[in-house]
Amino acid sequence: MKKIIVPVDFSEHSEFALEAAASLAQKYGSELIVLHMLELSNAIISTASEALNQEAVFYLKLAEQKFESFLDKPYLEGLKLTPIVKHFKVWSEVNLVATEHHADLIIMGSQGASGIKEVLVGSNTEKVVRHSEIPVLVIKHNPILMDFENAVFACDFSEETVAPYLKAKEIFNLLGTKLHLVYVNSPDGNFKSSSEIDKRVSDFLGKAEGNLDNLNQVNIVSDYSIEKGILNFANVIGADLIAVATHGRKGLSHIFEGSVSEDIANHSTLPVMTFKI
Repeated sequence: MKKIIVPVDFSEHSEFALEAAASLAQKYGSELIVLHMLELSNAIISTASEALNQEAVFYLKLAEQKFESFLDKPYLEGLKLTPIVKHFKVWSEVNLVATEHHADLIIMGSQGASGIKEVLVGSNTEKVVRHSEIPVLVIKHNPILMDFENAVFACDFSEETVAPYLKAKEIFNLLGTKLHLVYVNSPDGNFKSSSEIDKRVSDFLGKAEGNLDNLNQVNIVSDYSIEKGILNFANVIGADLIAVATHGRKGLSHIFEGSVSEDIANHSTLPVMTFKI
């Protein structure tokens, strides 16, 4: 884990993410890339007006000053840290920075969202989760401990989730985390018979592992919804982290079909790590 990106808006939850990233960086010698986006309007960025250009410079200098105080933390001492200020307007462009710097992980803080705002607007964290090509770790609270002993990896055991599973397995092996795979059989998730699930799991492990040696790590649970099943199972086994594969749906397909990964990232009190399908 060579590089970790931490998008910040100088909020309390941003600091939670920064502290979590610092903890991992201390352990694995990672470089931290701390990113702040000014979200300036097109008028300010592209205009030839001297007054508006001065306004853009003012906001840039203000962000740099905030960065200096925001990054003055004891837990950052001794770490390789690169602060970056971008003129981006949308949080989806975090993925561009991740690609440019060949980052391995994005860590963000989030207080979640609910109701109509969640559907029509969404949180900045949701936007990053939806567009990121690399894993995103969402932190909800002050990270007292970053030793993830047990992680739940939730997926539907389809062929397209093989690659996200292998990436999750790679990261959790590095972190020394025990991985528990879970399939939720629910009315809102195309309910299946036991024999259908068994075949699906066997085919998945055969493609992912080439054998069925990890069959004892697979857990089948039934619940009223996929989200409830994942959260309830994580609570039962005392998980420290929930991992989910995500399609990163955008536009109308996101609104009408929804995204379990974003719902989990919004509503879980545990840290959530998403892996792009």
